[in-house]
Amino acid sequence: MVALYMTSLEGATGKTAVGAGLGKHLMESGKKVGFLKPLIAEAEGSPAENADSDAVFMKRILALKEPVEVLCPVISRQDNLVSGIKEAYAKVSKGKDVVIVEGAGGRNTAYAKIVDALDTRVIVVAGCSDELSTVSLAAGGKDWGAHLLGVVLNKVPKNHLERVADQVSKSGVSILGVLPEDRALFALTVGELAEHIHGEILNGADKSGELVENIMLGAITVDSGLEYFGRKTNKAVIVRGERPDMQLAVLETPTTCLVISGDTEPISSVVYGAESQKVPIILTRSDIVATVTDIENALGKTRFSQESKLARLTEIMEQHFNFPAVYRELGLID
Repeated sequence: MVALYMTSLEGATGKTAVGAGLGKHLMESGKKVGFLKPLIAEAEGSPAENADSDAVFMKRILALKEPVEVLCPVISRQDNLVSGIKEAYAKVSKGKDVVIVEGAGGRNTAYAKIVDALDTRVIVVAGCSDELSTVSLAAGGKDWGAHLLGVVLNKVPKNHLERVADQVSKSGVSILGVLPEDRALFALTVGELAEHIHGEILNGADKSGELVENIMLGAITVDSGLEYFGRKTNKAVIVRGERPDMQLAVLETPTTCLVISGDTEPISSVVYGAESQKVPIILTRSDIVATVTDIENALGKTRFSQESKLARLTEIMEQHFNFPAVYRELGLID
């Protein structure tokens, strides 16, 4: 039985997604997979609210029997960190071939102790950005010394995939994958969208789990916009409350949800049309500019927590992730 520690160079790089994809692949190859996300409590307070959402998701997709509080234990810095993590690990590792341990971004002292205590191998997930260089990638990986299994570069624009892959190959660390950016993996659900824009779902609450892959604005067109709105599917369209004509045009095209800004209740024909097409309406008090800003902020912090994204993630990783290298380094194949 081996432990695999997932970390990142910074936040929101997709380490949970990569861990989920790897976990599913291991399961499908006949391995028994466990999960642990220890939360290190600061002396002055407890971990952030909802910090165990990743554990809830991984429990579900890995079909784990352990309670979430066992998968995501809170360990205080004031206690014996090493004994605490070993005790937590013992609870989730029984009968498992591999335990995926999710840590925080960066190499801080507490999480470094976890890696040493469990003698884990380490995968570092880095997000592609203008600031990322082969030097920083190498430094981020080599920080982990002999524990390092490899680095995954995530969210790479598709038109830069070949160039970036060539560049990072010169970093001097083992590159396990260069994963392309994919819109479907950044999608918000209708419910998440409503939450982030402080909106109310007026109808179709049963559709709150549907994914929104595209955002369109009704404010940029002066006509009914039927041709314009028909250009995209799987979309949320933001329309001002005083434009019921535009709202009706939206409903004549494939739409995941209609967002009405300005706190103006939709007229009866719009409500009827939405219910007929089974399109949820989200009503928000914010104007369009504020609504778009809230959505942009939400997209930048999207968490991988929908099983509906897993099939696409698996497809991407099958094409761009070096599973044989991971299996070999973990001693799972000869």
